[in-house]
Amino acid sequence: MDIYKINSIKDVLYGNPYVGRGIMIGMTEDKKHAAFGYFIMGRSENSRNRVFIPEGRDMKTHPYDASKVEDPSLIIYYPIRDLGKIVIVTNGDQTDTIRDFILNGSTFEAALETREFEPDGPNWTPRISGALYLGDKFNYKMSILKSIDAEGSDCARMTFNYPAKAGLGHFIHTYVTDGNPIPTFQGEPERIAIPPCIDCFTKEIWDNLDENNKISLYTRYIDLETGEIEERLINKHNA
Repeated sequence: MDIYKINSIKDVLYGNPYVGRGIMIGMTEDKKHAAFGYFIMGRSENSRNRVFIPEGRDMKTHPYDASKVEDPSLIIYYPIRDLGKIVIVTNGDQTDTIRDFILNGSTFEAALETREFEPDGPNWTPRISGALYLGDKFNYKMSILKSIDAEGSDCARMTFNYPAKAGLGHFIHTYVTDGNPIPTFQGEPERIAIPPCIDCFTKEIWDNLDENNKISLYTRYIDLETGEIEERLINKHNA
């Protein structure tokens, strides 16, 4: 087993019916861009009834059809908050918790000590989070908050801190695959190759997500010298 193998995005997605929500972060091979992507999938009508809508350099999830919303608390949130030199991406309203802590001089880790997995037993959906630090030397963090047992009695918190390396990214997602209850993500974030262009990155993610369950995808490449961004957005409801 090669623990340092870098997988293609297709390798980690294709043929898997349900990985839930996913965050990918890394750096392009030429070392010029920080890259990240965030996608959502859904099995229920409530989960599938969503689109991504940008608000400046932030992004929010919105219901596609407001008349069909059953429970907005776990599906409507800001997955992306851009603070300039720090960009936060998560699968829930912990985005704003992290933002508030950082703006008050605290840390990514301290913010997540105040949160736990989603209260949706028996699945106990993990909260996954990432932060890109775009200062003199680009690095990034990833976190997962997950139930320690089948009863949801307590929360395990894991944080991974990565120095950016050319062509390398990491991928964390909420679930292993489909199931009942759905098995939650295990182990370290997966090592993935970051393609040289944002269109390649976006296409490889979207084309390899399960056709029935994929909902929305947002990707961004950030020029590490100028801060200029390129972004792509796909909403299945609008495709």
